[in-house]
Amino acid sequence: MSCLGPRRGQVEQSRQEPDRRKVPCARVQPRCGSHGASGRRLDHTSSCPAILTLLHDDRPNERSSQGDPEWERMPIDLLEWLREQCADYEFDVAALYRRHGDHAWPLTATNEDDLERRLDEGGHFLPLPKEPAALANVIEVSVVDYLIERTERLQGLDVARGTERGYPDLEFTGSALDGGFYAVDVKVARRGSSRRRTQSRITLYTGNTYFRFPQLRWPGTFRPFDEYMRHLALLCIYTLEPTHYARVSDLELLVHETWRIASRQRSSTTREYLGAVDNIQALRNGEGEFERPEDFYRYWRRFNFRIGRAVQHQLDRLLAEQRGER
Repeated sequence: MSCLGPRRGQVEQSRQEPDRRKVPCARVQPRCGSHGASGRRLDHTSSCPAILTLLHDDRPNERSSQGDPEWERMPIDLLEWLREQCADYEFDVAALYRRHGDHAWPLTATNEDDLERRLDEGGHFLPLPKEPAALANVIEVSVVDYLIERTERLQGLDVARGTERGYPDLEFTGSALDGGFYAVDVKVARRGSSRRRTQSRITLYTGNTYFRFPQLRWPGTFRPFDEYMRHLALLCIYTLEPTHYARVSDLELLVHETWRIASRQRSSTTREYLGAVDNIQALRNGEGEFERPEDFYRYWRRFNFRIGRAVQHQLDRLLAEQRGER
């Protein structure tokens, strides 16, 4: 197995397969005018009837029960498909909801905007947290839930959600991907004060575990790193609005192969993390500091990451299992 990067070949399934969601496909509605993965900004306050129709229309699709063999054989480019889905994404988390309010019951509203206004006036809203990690979790959950729902509408594409601290956030496979496994990790970053750079470097991988030893299946992962056909990063870049309940504006979604946005810098001085470039235009363009994936893997696999006692214990156990000693 190559030590430089993901293996491109037949992939064996791991011993413990995650539960996967499989539902019939639905026709994709025309996209609205919002933008995301192409590098243009999303307006999270705008409405998109086409998206609402897709998300809330539960009528069976004519292809859902017929098992059209031509449709089942249709492959997709996961990178491009994700970019298309992200272009339609809308961050619609308005606030934290408080049950007790100051108004008469029943509370009636004519539409979603009217409901939001009445809940606000009735004292039901609290702002989302400003702390970066907490707010990032809210954004990540929203994006992951959205992509899972979109995946469930496409026959032949299966998805599994990763663990909170594991890798990746989403694993894709299915006949639409010729049975291969693809890793998608969601990364959230706040724009800095200049709006030209992220406030801090995005973390791409943990360097001293599954990335450094890609032939082993580490805790919190579905399978060894090398068994993925491709590793993709979905970036969510936002501007913090301290006075807004939702805290988020100008949310921008970008999707690239992970190595393409990598830097030669760690994202933390105290943890063993690989960092992305922090220039936002470079992130939009997929212009990291490496010309080829081989250069990226060679540089970071040789990097002198610290291996602490707990990681060494895990490594020893995994190597023993690989040798059949446990």
